[in-house]
Amino acid sequence: MRFANPYYFLLIIPAILLFLLYIWNKIGKEAVLRFSSLELIRKAGAKRIAFGRLFRAFLRLAALVFLILAVARPQTGTGEEKTTEYVVDIMIALDVSGSMATLDFHPDNRLEAAKIEARRFIEGRKSDRMGLVIFAGQSITQCPLTVDRSALLALLERTRMGILEDGTAIGLGLANAVNRLKGSEAKSKVIILLTDGINNAGEIDPLTAADLAKQYSIRVYTVGVGKEGEALLPIQDPRFGQRLLKVETQIDEKSLTQIANKTGGAYFRAQDERGLREVFREIDRLEKTEITIEKFMHYEEKYFWFLWPALAVLLFEMVWTNLVRVKIP
Repeated sequence: MRFANPYYFLLIIPAILLFLLYIWNKIGKEAVLRFSSLELIRKAGAKRIAFGRLFRAFLRLAALVFLILAVARPQTGTGEEKTTEYVVDIMIALDVSGSMATLDFHPDNRLEAAKIEARRFIEGRKSDRMGLVIFAGQSITQCPLTVDRSALLALLERTRMGILEDGTAIGLGLANAVNRLKGSEAKSKVIILLTDGINNAGEIDPLTAADLAKQYSIRVYTVGVGKEGEALLPIQDPRFGQRLLKVETQIDEKSLTQIANKTGGAYFRAQDERGLREVFREIDRLEKTEITIEKFMHYEEKYFWFLWPALAVLLFEMVWTNLVRVKIP
């Protein structure tokens, strides 16, 4: 509830002052005629007259306060909030190739660490539309642009290695993300591309996909995931079962930097889960867009909530004064 004219509350101050002034002038004053005995005044009902004046003044004050509250126009509102279109549309392009199973991140592997930090990032962007593209030797849209955070997070959680042909089609994954953003009318359009390898699959060159992103004013932030040097990669040996293989991390940082520079984004290298978290925090800081909130509210007048009590108090005061209270001649 709100009051449309709250400045009328100031009238309560003089009303209270008048009430106190009335008490000061009318209650407790000595009688004009003096008696040698106060017993006669007590029997004549002097105390009752004093109480009657006080009670009547209090009733009038209460009625006046209710009237002031009614004049202040109490209102209740119903409606909804709508945001303008000045938000960021973000597509996350996530590498799900076999090398993302490398065990140089905690608590598990590169892919699981990337999913954890992507989840934090998604949960922190309350007003943006976001989507998810995954790629290996091919690329598919795991989740189109949406404001439904629960749906996006559920699809992110289901993302795993092995659902696509193996390989690292960076250009194809980037082009797929661009295709999902090119029709967007958002003020800012962003792709966050995470990979741990070198483009070795797909029909689209990464720099060609970057030119396509630039054409549609889409910024691309590229992230190289993985530690320098050797790391352990679990592989399935048909003869001995699962075993760990030492592999060398190979990230095409030159191409990833060129993609970012072409589109006005930035390249980051994340060598552990803490570094990955800092990358997402930095992107979150860089992609802050002021959001205008417009409120559409319908207000209903509720002055009668206080007007009826005011009339009831006045009516009671009249009945009490003229019928109940005993007047002294």
